[in-house]
Amino acid sequence: QTIEAMKAILSELRAADQFSLIDFNHNVRCWRDNLVSATPAQVEDAKKYIQAIHPNGGTNINEALLRATFILNEAQNLGMLDPNSVSMIVFVSDGDPTVGELKLTAIQKNVKQSIKDEFSLFCLGIGFDVDYDFLQRIATDNRGMAHRIFGNQETSAQMKNFYNQVSTPLLKKIQFNYPQESVSDVTQSSFHNYFGGSEIVVAGKVDTENLQHLESIVTATAANAELVMETLRDVEELDGFMKKDRYADPEFTKKLWAYLTVNQMLAERNTAPTAALKRNITKSILQMSLDHHIVTPFTAMLIENAEKDEIMLADQPKDPRKGCCSGTLGLTPNAPNNNKGIPAWANVTAVPVSYMPEQRSPPVSSLSINRVDNDPHFIIHLPKSQRNICFNINSDPGNILNLVSDPGTGVVVNGQLVRSKKAENKKFNTYFGKIGFYFKNKGLKVEISTETITLKDGSYSITLTWSDTGHIIRKQLLISVKKDNNVTITVGEQMSFMVVLHRVWKNHPVHVDFLGIYIPPENQFSPEAHGLIGQFASEPEVYIHHQRPGQAPEKPQATMEVKGNKLTVTKGLQKDYRTDRVLGTDVQCWFVHNSGKGFIDGHYKDYLVPHLYSFLKKP
Repeated sequence: QTIEAMKAILSELRAADQFSLIDFNHNVRCWRDNLVSATPAQVEDAKKYIQAIHPNGGTNINEALLRATFILNEAQNLGMLDPNSVSMIVFVSDGDPTVGELKLTAIQKNVKQSIKDEFSLFCLGIGFDVDYDFLQRIATDNRGMAHRIFGNQETSAQMKNFYNQVSTPLLKKIQFNYPQESVSDVTQSSFHNYFGGSEIVVAGKVDTENLQHLESIVTATAANAELVMETLRDVEELDGFMKKDRYADPEFTKKLWAYLTVNQMLAERNTAPTAALKRNITKSILQMSLDHHIVTPFTAMLIENAEKDEIMLADQPKDPRKGCCSGTLGLTPNAPNNNKGIPAWANVTAVPVSYMPEQRSPPVSSLSINRVDNDPHFIIHLPKSQRNICFNINSDPGNILNLVSDPGTGVVVNGQLVRSKKAENKKFNTYFGKIGFYFKNKGLKVEISTETITLKDGSYSITLTWSDTGHIIRKQLLISVKKDNNVTITVGEQMSFMVVLHRVWKNHPVHVDFLGIYIPPENQFSPEAHGLIGQFASEPEVYIHHQRPGQAPEKPQATMEVKGNKLTVTKGLQKDYRTDRVLGTDVQCWFVHNSGKGFIDGHYKDYLVPHLYSFLKKP
């Protein structure tokens, strides 16, 4: 059954996976001395190798594990492994060495010293006479877990079930971060891997009297990007959620915290290096088990029948080899609690909480902004003269306009136009339906449409939708997505960009979804910067005079002198949609007619580019 299970597992390897096989008895043999890709030919050859394995007595555990760690270490040193990939050793044995190093503590120490922090060790204990304690210790010590394969059940199904649990790693290096002053007694908050179909639960205490909202930041590494997920929730929200179900236990979260904490202490006890430390942890487990009514390997539960004339003892089964096994913990029904709070020893089990400061975009005032929004309406803020100048661009759908082209910093921002479904007053409105960012020095491209946000780094790409709230970090570039609202792109402290999503109601007869972009004038562009917005990184001198009544009383006219040109401009209001995407905020500006002619360099058609990531060609 074991051979058939291994062959079935090999059949489920993905083409992108790399693997090797080691079998051991008195001797240790490798099917391949290095990792190979899981091509159909290699998988078929590996199956033949497994089929030919026959038990031959002896168990050289130490050398087998050291050989496995050597293969992984060498593959990493030679650059064969993707930095974001997940590497693991699956060790199948009864855990009883009979050849080579026989001392279990020595084997555990040898493996710990040879295996790298990036790798995990998973142990499968097969048979009736398994040293499960040892397998559990060595797995826990190396960022993995142990699993018992029971001999009286179908071995093949059990092994395939275990493989399915670990065959799809989605994230690694997962870290839950909380402000230190907000929480206490947090359970394990750092995890090596997260597999598809599994779950991660972190529990702790919150001072609800002094804190209204709890902030958390979760960081993790995915296959193609570094992820940062941020949450901010009302601390009373969970209680309100629990009250909606009249059958829910009001003490559920407290019991869950105790359950996780005791489980954590059991794992710590299993790997404790000294007998004294193990005794201290055992005392803590026992006390907490009694305080919170949890059945553990060190406690039992008395069950009394309704007539109270019969009592049954329920406790954990014993490991025939070592005396106890860390089976599943059980919560007992409520009983009188004489505990006056969590004892001091509980603190030693809490994982230290590291607070990662919230990453935000540089603050931008409501007036200090250069932006293009709606049809597309440009507003240019001139910090020196404290004026807002606005203009429209009327171009054809499908055209791509260059907004920023800066060869000095290697930054490009372009926008592609879409048009409304129907004409209003015999004129189609145009909007930005797609915006592209190219950070040449980092080799990164970002494409934002009304549906998705995509980061590209060579052959790697990762996509979020507007229904997500999350962050992507790659090469010190941070993309922050606020669900159905906006995307902020931050490049260190040098520059930031905000893209705002405008949704129209479904099947709108006239308008379409579109994007607006906001660029702070504080962005540190180089003197070479150009584009419809980029050219104003070097602010021109603007002189506005001879203000006079216009065609409408609320829209006076004036003469503006800029770049050697005299222009007639009209005072009016435009909308800033960053804080209110429906109604917008009124921004007063001087409007330049004829697609900004005289205010921008040249003609607006000079800013048309062929591709979403094209630099603007110099005239």
